[in-house]
Amino acid sequence: MRWMFLRFEAPLASFGGEAIDAHGIIRDFPARSMVTGLFANALGWTRRMRFEHQGLQERIVFGAVHDSNPATARMIDYQTAQLGAGDKAWSTRGYPIGRAGGSGTYKGAHQRWRHYHSDLRMSMVVRFVPEYLEPTMDTLAAALVRPARPLFIGRKACLPTGIFFHRWIETDDICDALRGVIPAGKQCEAQWSISERAQESTSITDERDWMSGLHGGGRLVCRGRLDGTGVYR
Repeated sequence: MRWMFLRFEAPLASFGGEAIDAHGIIRDFPARSMVTGLFANALGWTRRMRFEHQGLQERIVFGAVHDSNPATARMIDYQTAQLGAGDKAWSTRGYPIGRAGGSGTYKGAHQRWRHYHSDLRMSMVVRFVPEYLEPTMDTLAAALVRPARPLFIGRKACLPTGIFFHRWIETDDICDALRGVIPAGKQCEAQWSISERAQESTSITDERDWMSGLHGGGRLVCRGRLDGTGVYR
């Protein structure tokens, strides 16, 4: 069984959770919907390709492990913005976009608290089920090395310091794949899709209904500390 070994390193990263008022909170691990969006962006897909996004999300099986404690390596960025009805901002589409509205729209200062992981060092193992459908893992691996568009980890300000795809891993179990990317003798916090050997699991909501654009849908995952064997690094 083949897995992609991906490496995420960045000064700032955001694994978005449920937004509460002006607080953009984060989770310890990336959502399945975020991983789907990242891969789709590398492939050059557009938001209109809803069926393709939905199909890709359903095929993704992944696990992630932090080099350090994800709960402590965090920061909060306090932001203010003075926005008017005619104000516009540049977008990744290459032209300025604005907000439609009447006189006085967004008048006054807006406050925002954006949460981030700082100095992110995280490894991920990923496979597609089934593997033979397009896009294949080989297609994605090539796209992650030479992406169609700039990639970011969560918010657009969260740029990686290197490419994501590192190499292939051959193993039948997701836990073995994760242990292989942890330095030998080290124990790290990890979360992974439920496997046959799982003893305990918990339900999380981290998917998106790409047809409606709404977030929802639960899946079972395992979380715990894994000992590293350092086989694949």
